[in-house]
Amino acid sequence: MEDCPVKYAFTVVSGKWKLQILWELNQQDMIRFNELQRRLAGISSFMLSKSLGELEQNKLIIREQYNEVPPRVEYSLTELGKAIHPALKMLGDWGTKVYNECQES
Repeated sequence: MEDCPVKYAFTVVSGKWKLQILWELNQQDMIRFNELQRRLAGISSFMLSKSLGELEQNKLIIREQYNEVPPRVEYSLTELGKAIHPALKMLGDWGTKVYNECQES
């Protein structure tokens, strides 16, 4: 199981926030840190920064820093990060189905 691609993928996107971050980034071409934090209700600046750093380290996102006053940092998905969209879409469709079935019970 050590070399299992699914297990590896789970480690790359594991955690409370990473899939939500990837989803939000998928909805935008580029997004600034504060806007992303507003869209992720309940995430601390520390946790967002940590999660973004890990996603960047895994080559799923690009961090673009502009030397301006005040400083501006924008995030976007790499091609590898964009490749997760079909899986997120299917997970969303499944979540909608499960939610609707639970509401009918």
